[in-house]
Amino acid sequence: MENKLAHWALRLAIFGEFVGHGVFAIQGKAQWIKWIQEILQTDAVLAGKILLAIGIMDLIVALIILVKPVRGVLAWAAVWGFWTAILRPLVGESFWDFVERWANWGAPLALLLLRGWPKSWREWVR
Repeated sequence: MENKLAHWALRLAIFGEFVGHGVFAIQGKAQWIKWIQEILQTDAVLAGKILLAIGIMDLIVALIILVKPVRGVLAWAAVWGFWTAILRPLVGESFWDFVERWANWGAPLALLLLRGWPKSWREWVR
């Protein structure tokens, strides 16, 4: 029973994180557009379109993890969560902004490990 509760707690936490980030991205959070411009050396219009696509993808990830936490999606969420956390110091924010966001990648990684590391390619999509 404890394992099932832990799974649901992590699923809800990851869902909330990805819905929140997805909504901010779809709304075109100005700071994030500037980061995309800086990293990709692009204009604000293209950066806004990229951010919109990221936001939609984040919402899809949130729904998949809530409905059925597929291992491959959990792995993606962990990698993406790490990237978006480490991005902060890369664009000039404090290292502590990265530390504060460890749960963004730690929660998906923890749920992936609780579900069991895949032993075959097929298990990545289950």
